[in-house]
Amino acid sequence: MNNRPKLSCEMNVETFKQFYYLKEELVCFCRDNGLQTTGSKAELTERIATYLNTGECTTVIKKRKRNSVMQIITPDTEIESNFVCSEKHRAFFKEHIGNQFTFIVPFQKWLKANAGKTYREAIQAYYAIIEHKKTDKLPIDSQFEYNTYIREFFADNKGKSLQDAIKCWNYKKSLQGHNRYEKSDLIALSDCNL
Repeated sequence: MNNRPKLSCEMNVETFKQFYYLKEELVCFCRDNGLQTTGSKAELTERIATYLNTGECTTVIKKRKRNSVMQIITPDTEIESNFVCSEKHRAFFKEHIGNQFTFIVPFQKWLKANAGKTYREAIQAYYAIIEHKKTDKLPIDSQFEYNTYIREFFADNKGKSLQDAIKCWNYKKSLQGHNRYEKSDLIALSDCNL
């Protein structure tokens, strides 16, 4: 059932882009070929595509994180322009929101996009995001292909199990092309395909 080619230097870039590879596989390929192994899955994919296409090793110049001069966070403190989720920030939000607080992705994005606003406004934004999350499904970022696939599978297949969804996902990622759910993926659940 696995038609996916092994990731190797002999592979052409077009074939590479047509198949799904786990981040661990991308990191291993980078390590074996002297490429930088850090970064998101999308960054690793782009780095490998460049390498397969040109043979060049691209390096990423890391931005130095400035140490925050801010000692105490209050509701009237302005959100810094180089916001990084830290234990100090987590402690502040837990104190003002409660122990249920977590740095959910939409809130992290809000914080990074709203430098100069106050932490009081951030708390209000957090509550608004949580309310919105209750009524609407938040979009899943593109790097989380598995999560997107599973959500779409269940939207189309009420009553199926997570095990069924995972079987279909494993089938789908072995195929060339996109990794979005399609009704035809249910073939993976038939007896002849086990």
